[in-house]
Amino acid sequence: MRPTRVLIVDDSAAMRAALKRILSSDPQIEVVGAAPEPHAARALIRELNPDVITLDVEMPGMDGLSFLERIMRLRPMPVVMVSSLTATGAATTIEALRLGAVDCIAKPTGGPAGWQQDAALLCQTVRDAAASRARRTHVQRRVGPGGAHSGFRQRVIAIGASTGGVEALFHILPQFPADCPPVLIVQHMPAAFTTNFAERLNRDCAVNVREAQDGAPLLPGTVYIAPGGTHHMILDGGISGKVRLVAEDRVNGHRPSVDMLFRSVAPLGDKAVGAILTGMGDDGARGMLAMRQAGGRTFGQTRGCCVVWGMPRVALEIGAVDQEVSLSHMAGAILAACRDGQQREP
Repeated sequence: MRPTRVLIVDDSAAMRAALKRILSSDPQIEVVGAAPEPHAARALIRELNPDVITLDVEMPGMDGLSFLERIMRLRPMPVVMVSSLTATGAATTIEALRLGAVDCIAKPTGGPAGWQQDAALLCQTVRDAAASRARRTHVQRRVGPGGAHSGFRQRVIAIGASTGGVEALFHILPQFPADCPPVLIVQHMPAAFTTNFAERLNRDCAVNVREAQDGAPLLPGTVYIAPGGTHHMILDGGISGKVRLVAEDRVNGHRPSVDMLFRSVAPLGDKAVGAILTGMGDDGARGMLAMRQAGGRTFGQTRGCCVVWGMPRVALEIGAVDQEVSLSHMAGAILAACRDGQQREP
């Protein structure tokens, strides 16, 4: 297997050299070029056709987010944002992920021990990015207050996602009308980022998007984003219940866990609608199986439009998915399941 070919884009010559040294130490990675700014990078992309780009945010001429948007619109490819701003600026990270970056990590800092840990994370992130699938970004415009989507039955929507999920959710949620059933979402994300994630989504959506708080009542037209890092989010009390945040151990290596959410809504039976989106690993697959076995409607994102076809693949393989749906049709499928009341196919 040939090594992953990487192009480094950073305005600092010292950082370009450091990143090259780190990445070149991994036998599975080959640094094929480095550019100080986006215009030079554009020429190198055409010449070298790299597998992955590492991209800084602050650069002369054109900032990294503007260049990322252009890449994902014109020539989609796996991009890892490597910037000091990803450590302190959650809003910058959310915007990069919304635009299609596979991941965002901080530039290596600190002493020898910290540098070694950062270097290992950088190499692993680049290898993971090489296995992902980039797709053209599309701006999804928010819907009106109701209209054609009104008349929902009493339902609860549960959605789980990981790598690539931020971009997917920015595509799906703006299509939900203001009167849609309550939506519970677990997106694997560090603790520092979910508040900004919810606030940024809220600006694009007709529904009210908020970071979940313990004891919050389940309300129509409201999307609850599980806080990252410290608690699991579950539904307590059924269709008219409350959101609960529980401090338990990690499940499938994650906290919050999609499996914990899905298992908590499974007792709703046919009043539950679930969707499992792009992401690595298998978190959510078994919880979705519990939902389907209880009579809930379940959807899995199709392989061709996943950044990483991991979680949906496992859910499909174990029989947890009623129907595979492309990202462009996912919002419509979820909303239709909340209106028609049809039972799943056996």
